[in-house]
Amino acid sequence: MEDTAVRAAHELRAVVGRLRRRLRDVSTPAGLTPSQTSVLGALAKNDATAAALAAAERIRPQSMAATLAALEQQGLVERRPDPDDGRRQVVSLSTAGRARIDGDRAARQEWLAREFAEKFTEAERRTLLDALSLLERLL
Repeated sequence: MEDTAVRAAHELRAVVGRLRRRLRDVSTPAGLTPSQTSVLGALAKNDATAAALAAAERIRPQSMAATLAALEQQGLVERRPDPDDGRRQVVSLSTAGRARIDGDRAARQEWLAREFAEKFTEAERRTLLDALSLLERLL
């Protein structure tokens, strides 16, 4: 394998990891654990049962039940009977939960845009946009 490919892989992984941590620091909602934040993020994509959330998070169903109870107590999620199986409940974001997720995303977007504006020239931002389009090939 070519040295530049190995170096690019290493550098990209390191930078993406640091960027993810920084974005998480910017937007971590006060009073939520990382697990609760992760569940809210999952529910922002799709409603789910507690069992499906536990499997996705790779935790025991009992742990997910405690996480969901805390989120429900804060008014961030709602439960309703599963239309396909009345014994199960479907969990979804409440209006307050959706607002929190949307606010979180907006804070991350604003921080990142401000950092780009303050720390990079127009030419550098264009170079980054070109690099990002190249990175899309990985996906």
